[in-house]
Amino acid sequence: MRGPARGAALAVDSGGSGLRAVLVPCGGPPSAATAPLTSGEPVRIGPRGIDAGHLLEQLLPMARQLLSNAGGAEVRAVAIGAAGLASLGDGLRADLPAALARELGIRRVALVADAVTAYTGALGARPGAVIAAGTGLIALGTDLRRWRRADGWGHLLGDCGSGAWIGRAGLEAALRAHDGRPGGSAALLARAEAVFGPVTGLPGKLYPRTDRPAVLASFAPEVAACTADDPVAALILAAAARHMAESAAAVCPASGEPRVALTGGLFRLGDPLLVPLREELVRLLPQAHQVPAEGDPLHGAARIALALANDTLELPYDEQLLHVATE
Repeated sequence: MRGPARGAALAVDSGGSGLRAVLVPCGGPPSAATAPLTSGEPVRIGPRGIDAGHLLEQLLPMARQLLSNAGGAEVRAVAIGAAGLASLGDGLRADLPAALARELGIRRVALVADAVTAYTGALGARPGAVIAAGTGLIALGTDLRRWRRADGWGHLLGDCGSGAWIGRAGLEAALRAHDGRPGGSAALLARAEAVFGPVTGLPGKLYPRTDRPAVLASFAPEVAACTADDPVAALILAAAARHMAESAAAVCPASGEPRVALTGGLFRLGDPLLVPLREELVRLLPQAHQVPAEGDPLHGAARIALALANDTLELPYDEQLLHVATE
């Protein structure tokens, strides 16, 4: 297949639940992508950061299956969105482009931080800001000249307003109620004991866990469920909304008419979080238009792969966040 509108682009999303990959015809929109193939195994982290060999080991069979299903289409570009790329991506940047050229003949490769694929999936190549919130939280913004990020520092140093942050605040309120200290919530104490058992055992159940952020985040829906009748829970969600809006305001372009979108599983908490968040965004970003996210990070990777294949990539280059290698 030849020509600017022929061939295909490969899009990959690598995250905590494994790899997802789709193939998109270069002449079509991202929505024309194939059904995704999934690996179900997260890519390992090694001494050089994200393990390029392990990613390739999972990706190659998926890519070959997608190509076989498409009748052997030529892949003109690939975009791989990877969690942790900014700080753990040196090995990928050094090894993966040559490996993909050798194994699949792909000579245009974009290695993309998951925050950028989340942004691009939500807004495309438009100025604005995106809050990506799940267990953790990061805000990313651009004026299409450079990227700006806020938070995303992990549950010990930041991720303010995230699922882990909300869950930890809810459990703290439960423990305050148990102790008889101000700021406690009897409702959250009851929820905590229903989920985890006696709260006196919480430190032993939480501190040794390597997945502690996810365990904390698992309590966030319990906090949201209490907001209608418990002022402490409502204050926690209001504080989370304020933190999110502050991160968005830190990265959103100050001029023009930027867009602001939300993406990530935490927003499934619904109105207890969304109502105060929308109010905070109006207060801190009155110039911004709040819009629904158009797609998820895999959709964002597909948009980037198509743009790279068709020589229309308009997003800012950044060595840590959006690394492009071509031959």
